[in-house]
Amino acid sequence: QVQLVESGGGSVQAGGSLRLSCAASGYTYRRYCMGWFRQAPGKEREGVAAIDLGRTSYADSVKGRFTISQDNAKNTLYLQMNSLKPEDTAVYYCAAANYGGIRDGGLCNYGMNYWGKGTLVTISS
Repeated sequence: QVQLVESGGGSVQAGGSLRLSCAASGYTYRRYCMGWFRQAPGKEREGVAAIDLGRTSYADSVKGRFTISQDNAKNTLYLQMNSLKPEDTAVYYCAAANYGGIRDGGLCNYGMNYWGKGTLVTISS
């Protein structure tokens, strides 16, 4: 059974940093695409960043500020978020696909098959 568990959310002031983690179990994540999504209050869920075999993709709104990475030994996906803005406030979700490939906009080529429960990030001005 695949499980994705996010951690690292919290409240910080604008300009600050946070690092989100996603611990994966039951999933051969090194072979397929994984990503981070977010959903702000009253808005649709959007892709933030994706990674597949070392290749990365980012949404335009986070380029240059967020970095997605993987630690193969720990089966963990990360999202380093710097220069945070109030508009980054959202619930952040880790997700994994059963297929490889990424595309522009911080997305995997195909739909995501597994989702974590999310972690809340709140940025105050």
